[in-house]
Amino acid sequence: MFSSLSTSLGVVLICATAVSAQEATRRAMTTDDGLNMITVSNTMISPDGEWVFFSKSELDWEENKRKTTHHMAPASGGASFQYIGDAGGSSFQFSPRGTYLSFTRAVEEKKQLFVMRAAGGEAVQLSEHKPAVGRYVWAQDESAIYFVADEPRSEEEEARHKAGYDGIVIDEGPNGQRAGAWQNLWRIDIGTKEETRLTQGERRISSFDVAPDQTRLVYTERTENRRNLRNHAEIYLLDVATHESTQLTDNRAPESSVSWAPDGVHIVYEAPSSDGWDLRLDKLWVMNVNTRVTRLVSENFQGNISGVTWTPDGRGLLFTGLQRTNSNLFRLSVADGALDQLTDEPGTLRAGGFSKDRSRVVYTFQDFDTPPDVFTSNINRFQPRRITELNPWIGTDVALAKAEVIRWNSRDGTEIEGILSVPVEHTEGERNPLLLHIHGGPAGVFTNSFRASNHVWAGLGYAQLFPNVRGSSGYDDALLRGNMNDLGGGDYADLMTGVDHAIQSGIADPQQLGVRGWSYGGILGGWTITQTDRFKGASIGAMVSDWSSEYGPGFNYDVRNWYIGGTPWENADRYRQMSPLTHVANVTTPTLLLHGLNDRTDTEQQSMMFFQALKDQGKTARYIQFPRELHGFREPRHQRTRDIEEIRWIQQHVRGIEWTPWEREDDKKEKKSPTVAGDISSDSFH
Repeated sequence: MFSSLSTSLGVVLICATAVSAQEATRRAMTTDDGLNMITVSNTMISPDGEWVFFSKSELDWEENKRKTTHHMAPASGGASFQYIGDAGGSSFQFSPRGTYLSFTRAVEEKKQLFVMRAAGGEAVQLSEHKPAVGRYVWAQDESAIYFVADEPRSEEEEARHKAGYDGIVIDEGPNGQRAGAWQNLWRIDIGTKEETRLTQGERRISSFDVAPDQTRLVYTERTENRRNLRNHAEIYLLDVATHESTQLTDNRAPESSVSWAPDGVHIVYEAPSSDGWDLRLDKLWVMNVNTRVTRLVSENFQGNISGVTWTPDGRGLLFTGLQRTNSNLFRLSVADGALDQLTDEPGTLRAGGFSKDRSRVVYTFQDFDTPPDVFTSNINRFQPRRITELNPWIGTDVALAKAEVIRWNSRDGTEIEGILSVPVEHTEGERNPLLLHIHGGPAGVFTNSFRASNHVWAGLGYAQLFPNVRGSSGYDDALLRGNMNDLGGGDYADLMTGVDHAIQSGIADPQQLGVRGWSYGGILGGWTITQTDRFKGASIGAMVSDWSSEYGPGFNYDVRNWYIGGTPWENADRYRQMSPLTHVANVTTPTLLLHGLNDRTDTEQQSMMFFQALKDQGKTARYIQFPRELHGFREPRHQRTRDIEEIRWIQQHVRGIEWTPWEREDDKKEKKSPTVAGDISSDSFH
């Protein structure tokens, strides 16, 4: 710990002394540094393992958006080059033999399939489907692509819709809380571009895969689109020749990510259980589609599973696994569930794809003070080779926080883990203002990964605590289920005992405590300030303040099934008791509220209610509402406003500092304010 009581501190201080001269030349990180960073996505490796494809996202401040370009690089290392022109695309895939690169691109506002030779050349439009093409899968022999598409309106329906008859009958037909459409499966021939319909009827398809011999498909289907009933998805088997479907599961468990084994007989899929919808981490299940015999094969793995891929012989599964705060690459034996951890990197390693023979992997890697970049390696002998260095200035110009994983016992004895960071200039015996971060979820998790804002806060002099409270993913089912019917109970105790631990360790100043969180972090943060007056300032983003009024507009399956239990009319007292709004009279902490106006995950009115209650009592509060934004903000100027105003608030109320924000060079030229946008109503501020 970064503590005078910890033997590891001596090592930290020795290292700090060794690099002190270098660190002295580095500057503190700013919000604009984070916005200016290049990010990477769509990481893939060609089937022969020779080439890596990836996409770069860069800030276009003038256009108030990010611009994405697409690149290719040798897998052995070397210079990359832009591979696709300015028209761009999305949903990129190498064909199974590596002959083509496929992607979707908007044509008259509807996504269509395009293919181009992987060796280079012009992209050719493959589909002219009405309406847009959705998810797609290549045939193993590259003769065809299979895809999902919405069913179009009839000419009469389209005319009426354009005329204004566009009312939505909620939760009827394909509609959920928004207008929806039924979906079906199609095949398009690569040579002739001929399209063939494979299914008829009224369904919503969430995942599918094509058997190696193309005689059968598996897919997950629902026959309604209600927001809180995704566990109604079941697995179906389609005979391509006869177009007949057979239902393989009937268990009200939310199956997903179906994938054929090389033998064309078995499939793997993800689900928390085989019978109902349990609050458990997703498991891997293998089914023989001929006999429907199903086995749980991942019982030896505790953590989060993603990116599951069969080995060529069908005997194993490769996947990225998150355990505690680190993600690594694993191989699982289908026969006996034996695990082989192929990498052991402290940080976040995410496989983006494998060569056809599964001997090579392309992945991104990051940790707390290393931004994400692309690497390749052999699988059996892990020897990373760097493909990109997107933000080299981070390692040379900016002073970064120091962080380590810590553990403490909560009030009931439960061991809780978290990340504690201190500013780079932290010295032994120095107490820093402490900012408590609360993650989203509840089943979110703080991981060993890079987030620019953490280093911005460190540059401002804050120690920071990131607790993985009960309810977090990445550990085991017991911790995940630890806050069932107990929101604001054990998880709140986990937060506060973590703060006490940071104080007792000599890191945190008990008189300068702040708290911030988004989504569930905003919910638990809002609850926290109704339960204690220890925090001098709070930033609460995208919260739910009243569970009963959010029951219809937002998600309710998790609250109904696990976190509160029952419905607002069956369990009214519990819904009321567990709502931050019920206890808002207790709040003494100056509170900043932030919310996107178009947020459908946690609806905007929830912050408005909490803000109004604070204002009606004469409490110190400010509410910034962001037009057009969803749960995750997309517009760079809104992102900057959110972060700048959060810093300003915490600085003022936690430390008594009237903080002056950084000013972008772009804004100096345009003579625009770098803070709150002018269309935010002035009566929203204290």
